[in-house]
Amino acid sequence: MTKVLACIDASTYGASICDHAAWAALQLGSDVELLHVLDRAPDAVPRDMSGSIGLGASEDLLESLTRLDEDRGRLRMERGRVILAEAEKRVRAQGVTNVGTRLRHGGLVDNVHELETTARVVVLGKRGEHADFAKMHLGGSVEQVIRATSLPVLVASRAFKPIEKILIAFDGGASSRKAVDFLLSDPAFRRFECHLLMVGHPKSDHASHLSWARDRLAAWGGRHHVEQRPGDAEGVIGSYVSEAGIDLLVMGAYGHSPIRRLFVGSTTTAVVRSCLVPALLFRG
Repeated sequence: MTKVLACIDASTYGASICDHAAWAALQLGSDVELLHVLDRAPDAVPRDMSGSIGLGASEDLLESLTRLDEDRGRLRMERGRVILAEAEKRVRAQGVTNVGTRLRHGGLVDNVHELETTARVVVLGKRGEHADFAKMHLGGSVEQVIRATSLPVLVASRAFKPIEKILIAFDGGASSRKAVDFLLSDPAFRRFECHLLMVGHPKSDHASHLSWARDRLAAWGGRHHVEQRPGDAEGVIGSYVSEAGIDLLVMGAYGHSPIRRLFVGSTTTAVVRSCLVPALLFRG
């Protein structure tokens, strides 16, 4: 069985990541695997200090610093185990039976890449524990993981809210069609109200793209609404999310159109980082 791979840290998004991962697993009938990655501590003591001024001849000081480094490493591992144990409890409490945990060293991107062959969705928080919340920046790891993985990435909002209405930001491209197919291929999503929005001034190929989407939604059989609005993606999508009471934004992550140019152009970066709802992102 494929898994929902949830990347957990000590940020304020930790509980929300667990909740979103549990929600996704219950919709998809999947297990959950919780991943906590121990990066090298930024203040770790270098092993070779022979070139440091005043330290080359002080073996006692070097040994003390090395022991301090090792103690910090043990504390970080224990902290990681506690984070995973609490996350596992929270996910199980929401009805997910099979929950695994992994405590690993290295980089988050490399670890996700190694584990993605058995996963169906990756779940991350919008910002990690070291992010600057005041500036509303997306966490650097979020961008890196989305660039590196071929899996859909569910970017959790600050707090989980029950999901009833889903908005697909659609431009007809490969990634947005992939998003449509992902949602409509699973009967579990039929209970949700699905909105599909195309943003931008009408072009010659828009009609055919919207026709494709309408046909897919009609065959799907669930409650749905299709609309096209002029304007810029950031403003229009944000307004629609608020007006329609959308609970989950679904969009493509890469491409050349204003909607899919995520993390390359500033417009859609702003949509994801400023929207108060979670975002499910697909690469083309």
